Amino acid sequence: MTVKKIVSTCVYCGAGCQILFTVDDKANRIIDAEGAPGHSNDGTLCLKGRYGWDFLNDPQILTKRLTGPLVRRNGRSSPLEPAGWDEAVALVGDRLAQIKKESGPDSILCTGSARGPGNEANYVMQKFARACLGTNNVDHCARVCHAASVAGLLVSLGSGAMSLSVPEIEDAEVILNIGYNGPDSHPIVARRIVRARQKGCYVICADPRRTETARISQKHLQLKGGSNLALANSLANVIISEKLHDPDFVREHTKGFEELRTLVEKYSPERTAGITGLDPGEVRETARIYASSKHSVILWGMGVCQFSQGVEVVKGLANLGLLTGNFGRPSTGVGPVRGQNNVQGACDMGALPNYYPGYQSVSDPASREKFEKAWGVSLPDKPGLTLTRVPEFVLHPPDPGKKIRAYWIFGEDPAQSDAHLAEMRETLRKLDFVVVQDIYMNKTARFADVILPSTSWGEHEGVYSACDRAFQRVRKLVEPPAGVLTDWEIISRVSTHMGYPMKYKNAEEIWNELVGLCPSFYGATYEKLEKLGHVQWPCRSRDMSDAGTPYLHKNGLFATKDGLGVFSASEWRPPVEVENEEYPLTLSTVREVGHYSVRTMTGNCRTLRNLEDEPGWVQMNPALCESLQVGRGELVRVASARGWCLSRCLPTDRVRADAVYMTYQWWIGACNELTVGSLDPVSNTPEYKYCACRVEKIDDQAGAAKHVADEYQRLRLEMLVDPKGVGAGARGGLAA
Repeated sequence: MTVKKIVSTCVYCGAGCQILFTVDDKANRIIDAEGAPGHSNDGTLCLKGRYGWDFLNDPQILTKRLTGPLVRRNGRSSPLEPAGWDEAVALVGDRLAQIKKESGPDSILCTGSARGPGNEANYVMQKFARACLGTNNVDHCARVCHAASVAGLLVSLGSGAMSLSVPEIEDAEVILNIGYNGPDSHPIVARRIVRARQKGCYVICADPRRTETARISQKHLQLKGGSNLALANSLANVIISEKLHDPDFVREHTKGFEELRTLVEKYSPERTAGITGLDPGEVRETARIYASSKHSVILWGMGVCQFSQGVEVVKGLANLGLLTGNFGRPSTGVGPVRGQNNVQGACDMGALPNYYPGYQSVSDPASREKFEKAWGVSLPDKPGLTLTRVPEFVLHPPDPGKKIRAYWIFGEDPAQSDAHLAEMRETLRKLDFVVVQDIYMNKTARFADVILPSTSWGEHEGVYSACDRAFQRVRKLVEPPAGVLTDWEIISRVSTHMGYPMKYKNAEEIWNELVGLCPSFYGATYEKLEKLGHVQWPCRSRDMSDAGTPYLHKNGLFATKDGLGVFSASEWRPPVEVENEEYPLTLSTVREVGHYSVRTMTGNCRTLRNLEDEPGWVQMNPALCESLQVGRGELVRVASARGWCLSRCLPTDRVRADAVYMTYQWWIGACNELTVGSLDPVSNTPEYKYCACRVEKIDDQAGAAKHVADEYQRLRLEMLVDPKGVGAGARGGLAA
């Protein structure tokens, strides 16, 4: 055995933990992983970081690794068949060129990927969309998670990222967690919150569930789902009416205060109690505690963003920091804690329809001219389409000339992760051309005309951006399977075939090109990342001692054009779909600590797979269980106006009696069969956290269990995995 030790960045959440891997070089296998000293993790790891690398060994527990291109040679009704790279690249390039010629560049949409590919691949994909295709139709899964944070904070503060660093959290004096449960989504960040509590920090949790975060908090505001903005406005009401705000900071560093004061006058805790379900005295005490400190931090996650009012809530939370002067110092500010490992990075790289890399607007003539000169093309000046509007522009386009015909899906699985799955399946069927670029077969790949297999995390070099703007290196651990290419090479080959040559020698060459175009990233060279371990943007100097900017808005100078923070006054409104006689409960999607995203990685890790299996659980209050006469572990049917799925009953007094909660990674217990496609009008993020549903008792438990088993095996066959564990792809392909 030839053993080598390699440090790399974890592939799972935005904390950006460093891991020391032990690799058997001769066998080309990882054999162990342990925590390494890192910017955020200090040598510790969570469950996924410790055991989440086994998918690289392709155990085919859940689905099958893609090791060569697959194409449909005779249209969507024909099977997927093996093909060489030249054939696959030509088919993608020629078909996209044909669609572009017939319907224009805006009839095509591409995605970036916030998962394993890294920043360099995302840069190349958005460059391909803009420079080769000629469209700003490029987006990624931030659209369904923290797009509301980016949109809201850009208005309020001029920067859409965390204003503090993860290590600073433990030195905060007050932490308000709202719609965020770190122990499930970011265990290493949660460790910082626990440390803060041990150091004397006052921890507040605003969440409809009694989560792990709520259990370690001094105060739990168990508000009703969908009432976040009413709570934020109510806290602002108390801070202003009781003169707890910082008048000097407000006068010198902000604008819009009078408009906010006028609006929140009617949002007293007493008046909003009917909306939030909270005791007015508890709300008043929360406002007083938050405003009592100059090191108060607000942390939030999907429980804020995945609402049709997500952007307004983000601005409402920024209001609280602006009112109290809680910006511009260590251990203070706001923290939209990014979920997936590189969702911050995909945004940084411009995998967004309205921004080039480095958050330079496509509508700004100077920015556009710079990228036109660098890329040697004329670029479109109007923002592109968000990926959550693809169903609308395929099934119900505003006019025939604006229809989306082709969709290049890179490292995403919308047939599992998007809201209103029945509508998404219909969309995928009716698209003229679908390209899926991924490492594993997934639900979306069943609808693909071409499947392009790529290297995985651990099989290539690159850079990730942590949730707190820290660039860190990702290193190659093992050799990839024969027949796959790096993501950036696949995209470059298609672009070159279409007449816009993109030829790079390695990921560092791509990185050098992009940081040269982004002033905020300019100082983050590979050489510096190797020496310092991490660099936080903005970092404009290549001085080797400059590790960037740990916290933003120093001295109250915000990133807005005039340097002022902006108060936003927004009225609360209820969620789009509320409870009714037919569907008397509300459903919210939540995370699970042992699995990641759509589970194609963690579901193929032996240890993590053993934690849970299909069809998952639906969290239900014991009173609801009693009324339905169902017990723990029984299969139940959960239904909404859009569809239904099966899950197992999990009685828990952590949830309210009027709401149920499910995780979204299960195939059979697919809660996105239920979720509503209603979008935030600004960020276009779906309202995953609120829709009307009902839970039904199933008398025939044996029949339901057989349905789960049969459906699971059917899906595995469609994913090219034989029930005996032998890949089925060699036996003739797959029909959609």
